[in-house]
Amino acid sequence: MRKIIIAIDGYSACGKSTTAREVASILGYRYIDSGAMYRAVTLYFLDNHVSLTNPKEIDKALDQIHLAFHVNSHGVTELFLNGVNVEKKLRKMRVSENVSPVSTIKEVRQAMVTQQRKWGKDKGIIMDGRDIGTVVFPEAELKLFLTADIQVRAYRRQQELLNRDSLVDLDTIISNITERDRIDSTRKESPLAKAKDAIEIDTTHITIDEQVDEVVRLALNKMIGKKK
Repeated sequence: MRKIIIAIDGYSACGKSTTAREVASILGYRYIDSGAMYRAVTLYFLDNHVSLTNPKEIDKALDQIHLAFHVNSHGVTELFLNGVNVEKKLRKMRVSENVSPVSTIKEVRQAMVTQQRKWGKDKGIIMDGRDIGTVVFPEAELKLFLTADIQVRAYRRQQELLNRDSLVDLDTIISNITERDRIDSTRKESPLAKAKDAIEIDTTHITIDEQVDEVVRLALNKMIGKKK
């Protein structure tokens, strides 16, 4: 079967990353979490007090950032920032509250998109984010757009944080997600948008296993040349 690029876009906490990770494992594809990349840049900016309004500081910081994905002994893909595993830090509220403003910066997006396209050159990858099917890989063979009810999304994010030993009340999470949606959808550089040829999947009332099964089915059809 031919190798393809699978682009999964959509709102936060719709199950994009979990679904993409599982599908990649089933298909033997490389998984790239683009959202984690922007979170890693945000983490670096915060730790190094980089001014978001100073282009020189931003350019200098981006030159010093090296990102790499590695699969651990449990088969889980983890992101390393300058050689250090930062997975546990990326979902903290400190990063979540600042990632959207960082993601609006033109230089940041250009740097991340350049890296993402390098990783996708040989295909056989699945990448999730906000602009994968519209900007990064507009030629992707399979484009998906995930949505879900805001309350469900907030609850899922709360459970994710609890699993990382972080307790955050639901109202705070809803406020954060709502603001991220607003910034991501209205930003000038690569706004969150559904590609014209993307297949929309509402994950409000389906399980992760059902999401995975549907994406695998769609991917296999594309890999063998079927239209649906």
